[in-house]
Amino acid sequence: MLRLSEKIAIITGGAGGIGAAAAQRFVAEGAKVMLVDVDESALRQIVDQLGSNVACYCVADVSQASDTKKYVDATLEKFGRVDIYLANAGVEGQVASIIDYDEDTFDKVIAVNVKGVWLGIKYLFPAMQTQGGGSIIITSSTMGIKGAPGLSAYNASKHAVIGLMRSTALDGASHQIRVNTVNPSPTETRMMRSLEASINAEDTQGTHDRIAASIPLQRYGEPKDIANLMLFLASDESAFLTGGVYMADGGTTA
Repeated sequence: MLRLSEKIAIITGGAGGIGAAAAQRFVAEGAKVMLVDVDESALRQIVDQLGSNVACYCVADVSQASDTKKYVDATLEKFGRVDIYLANAGVEGQVASIIDYDEDTFDKVIAVNVKGVWLGIKYLFPAMQTQGGGSIIITSSTMGIKGAPGLSAYNASKHAVIGLMRSTALDGASHQIRVNTVNPSPTETRMMRSLEASINAEDTQGTHDRIAASIPLQRYGEPKDIANLMLFLASDESAFLTGGVYMADGGTTA
């Protein structure tokens, strides 16, 4: 029995490492997926790999209400329902002291990482209420429960979505809409390559190795490690789980 048989999932940030890995796992377990991102070329490539019979895409900026409505409506028009919403789109911003942090960059990080999640939930809730439930999974971070120097906007955004998750989990409980966060540690994705370069552009590998050595399991996560937890929270195996913060961090926060 496939764990997501006949379920329909929306995955934002679908062109990124974790989003693509989650799409692969969801499809392998019987789901059909709508991938959402601003990178159409990458989206098209992933849909080609997965198969157009089980995957499609919508180019959208998750921080815009009109684009959010567009991808929600496109999913409902094509599939008739949404069982799983993986709110995974995110940007890292810059690495800088709060004194030097660029205000426009701060606004963009909050718009994508927080408002984008809020908008997705806002416009998906009615469909999930009507159909009798669903699972919402928000990608937070270890930076959602602890701090890091130079990452004020990212830190703030990943803390914020945990608060959003908790409020929404209570709003959704009477409708059988479950809401949880997955909180990865550094993972082998484009985002970490960008952060490594921001920390030390002249020695990105050394930066990578130092960060990996600080993780108790002595490595970065792989996108599939994070996707496996997302699959569990998307499935009916987690039917009694809502309002939870689930770490996928190699022991970082132990």
